[in-house]
Amino acid sequence: MNILIIGSGGRESAFAYKLSQSKRLQNLFIAPGNAGTGVYGQNVALKVTDFDGIASFALANDINMVLVGPEEPLVKGIHDYFLNRADLKHIPVIGPQQEGAQLEGSKDFSKQFMDRHGIPTAASRSFDKSNLEEGLAYLETQKLPIVLKADGLAAGKGVLICETLEDAKLELKAMIADSKFGAASDVVVVEEFLKGIELSVFVLTDGNSYKVLPSAKDYKRIGEGDTGLNTGGMGSISPVPFADKVFLSKVEERIIKPTVEGLKKDQIPYKGFIFIGLMNVEGEPLVIEYNVRMGDPETESVLPRIESDLIDLLEGVAQGNLDTRSYTVSSKTAVTVMLVAGGYPGNYESGKVISNIENVKESIVFHAGTATQDGHIVSAGGRVIAVTTLQDTLFDALQQATADAGRIYFEGKYFRRDIGFDLI
Repeated sequence: MNILIIGSGGRESAFAYKLSQSKRLQNLFIAPGNAGTGVYGQNVALKVTDFDGIASFALANDINMVLVGPEEPLVKGIHDYFLNRADLKHIPVIGPQQEGAQLEGSKDFSKQFMDRHGIPTAASRSFDKSNLEEGLAYLETQKLPIVLKADGLAAGKGVLICETLEDAKLELKAMIADSKFGAASDVVVVEEFLKGIELSVFVLTDGNSYKVLPSAKDYKRIGEGDTGLNTGGMGSISPVPFADKVFLSKVEERIIKPTVEGLKKDQIPYKGFIFIGLMNVEGEPLVIEYNVRMGDPETESVLPRIESDLIDLLEGVAQGNLDTRSYTVSSKTAVTVMLVAGGYPGNYESGKVISNIENVKESIVFHAGTATQDGHIVSAGGRVIAVTTLQDTLFDALQQATADAGRIYFEGKYFRRDIGFDLI
């Protein structure tokens, strides 16, 4: 098969790594890819939202499947674009159509979906310019802290946890009236704060049947001990020790099945990944959010644990017979540690030469924000490299990934040395 991956981060590097192991792969292309994905296939200089360019490339290179990594092209309708063109509709796209992508593209849409199908989640209400005053009055009736979520995509920055009523009112006004997050916060979901421990469960579905992929937990804060600013993710582990069979069976019965059935009832076609962000509240799972693609850096921990041929699973999605495909997972633990640029998650430095990658022997190095410049690999993003190891125990994996993260060098490099140690 000739496969085209859309995206350029650590998630897409992990997809490229996994797909390259398949005997069924003939040619792999990554658009646009990064300095590391070229090891597994050929990088193509195309933007993820250049649908015309992607279409021309797919036709010229006899592409048999398109795997979409990030959310933006899905929310903007890349799957629909392929279906609507007679010369493209034979090429399966892994990732939902635009309507299904609203599970991530609109927080209000996803909350209404959960309410409609009885899926446990935090209580919430949505407000916009037409009822902002009502929203401010609503805040006065709620417990603190309270969560404010921009309805649309806000590059991972559109969620605020407000500790005081004054702060909540100021932020709600700033988001709606002053467009703090642009058009993304034209509508704001005001949601109760859930106290518990977070984790993610990933599902692959063909719209009828599904496979539950390994669970993972990521670490969002920049500082050790989960302190400081939120980031795109500083590391992850899989499996999650507290997500035992009892807990995961609750997730499947109360959340996964009603989600897949709900999509069918609402006549929303869905072929791809569903990322379910969960809060474990005293042993009970509640949905924080849906994403319509794999997470990053969770993908870097999840995919190395999948022992089956990923192409076979993706083909099951494309052909609508996922239930006939076999699927096995390693019992080993994966730990991913993310190396980030100096200044991240604020204004960060780029163009720093990266060295010593070749001395990492016991881990997989997934490039995230990297590029090639004058024959050197250089940093080209906030999150630069993900280091993933697979070991028999969580403790061994934590030690190995942390040690290997220390072996790679670039000026201003920072990483957390405590990823996963809260679970020991």
